[in-house]
Amino acid sequence: MLAFLAVILTILVIIGISFSNFASSTVYKNTEKQLYGYAQSVIDDGLINQVDLIQVVLKSQNVNMSIFNEEKEMIAPKQEQNYSLNISEKDWKALQAGNQIASSINNTDFLGNKVEQIRVFQPFFKRDTGKFAGVVAVEAPVSGVESSIKDLKHNLFIALLLSSIGAMFLSFFLAKYQVNRINRMRKATHRISQGDFDVYLENKDRDEFDDLAEDFNGMARSLKASHEEIERQENRRRQFMADAAHEMRTPLTTINGLLEGLEYDMIPENQKKRSIQLMQNETRRLIRLVNENLDYEKIRSNQISLTKQTFNAEEALTVIVEQLKNKANDAGNQLELNCPADLTVYADYDRFVQIIVNILQNAIQFTTDGSIVINGSKTLTETIIEIQDTGIGMTAEEVENIWERYYKADVSRKNTKYGESGLGLAIVQQLMNLHQAKVTVTSEKGSGTTFKLAFPIETND
Repeated sequence: MLAFLAVILTILVIIGISFSNFASSTVYKNTEKQLYGYAQSVIDDGLINQVDLIQVVLKSQNVNMSIFNEEKEMIAPKQEQNYSLNISEKDWKALQAGNQIASSINNTDFLGNKVEQIRVFQPFFKRDTGKFAGVVAVEAPVSGVESSIKDLKHNLFIALLLSSIGAMFLSFFLAKYQVNRINRMRKATHRISQGDFDVYLENKDRDEFDDLAEDFNGMARSLKASHEEIERQENRRRQFMADAAHEMRTPLTTINGLLEGLEYDMIPENQKKRSIQLMQNETRRLIRLVNENLDYEKIRSNQISLTKQTFNAEEALTVIVEQLKNKANDAGNQLELNCPADLTVYADYDRFVQIIVNILQNAIQFTTDGSIVINGSKTLTETIIEIQDTGIGMTAEEVENIWERYYKADVSRKNTKYGESGLGLAIVQQLMNLHQAKVTVTSEKGSGTTFKLAFPIETND
């Protein structure tokens, strides 16, 4: 409020002082102009010799008029002809040259009386010769002018006082209005700090406070979304840790039991080879689980670098199909590759293989007694790899969530020999982003899923 009041009062004071000075100057100039008008009228009308009569009229207006000849001697009015003009030589020469002169406020009149007056001199010349003949001097007391200025200043002071009172009330209401808006935002900020993100500030798009309110609402929405995402990730992390502990405990228990059996020679000789193979499988399962987590964190934190090159995609896909064919057969699935022999792709070879393997293992895991088809094609700008399965499919909500780490479309599948961790597709998305490639998914519940991978071709940039 004090800031508003100070600004308004400063403006009022500046305007008041400026107006007062302007009004005072205007009053003095108008008075001088009026006196010049009297003198010029006398000269123009040839009334120099009738000043005595004119003086009678002017007396009622507190105006005195005198005529001085070229010798500075007063020639009218007659009763004051013994008065001699006291004026500087510089001003007298200016009058002789035809210039008007307005003297500053004086303390004596023409007769020596102590009064404050405004005095003007208007020169006149002989009509027949044009020679300098004297001056007409007109004077008026300053008291009349100052009285007008005093009344003006008094009225101005009253106006300033009333304006100040109005400014005080206006400042109070403006300050109260703005403080209420600031307090509203402060309370909203306090709610945010307490973890309540369901905050909305009304925005009428009128000024910077409304712009700030809109930015605040955007911040609240972002914080709420981030908080919800953190909670989702935390829930999935806890679920994953439970799943990982379960998956690790089972193989570790199996391995420990087999090692104890071998140590105490409790396993028959014909079963030892089978026991060793079982321990190897369980060990690979643990390694796979750990590696998936390490890979995801490295990819997410940009700790890996890609070595992209153009290579034959058909050859790489053929190798992958051969590696996963047994796993597909175990689930009763047919794994099929439809790809031109000369199909190429621009990518990091190892990461390309990892992307395809992760998607295929996901397809194998959620497909039973079905088919999984890999189609390869190429456009002018992209190499397209499509992986179609006839598995359980997904809802639209599940499709949106499959890229999130620890997410599982079928949470009942916690213990499979393929080691489902909920990280495979999250790794796929991160690797595709590093390749500046696109991956899209279409799926229908109970009818299967299609992954479409689009790798940009190599450019000369």
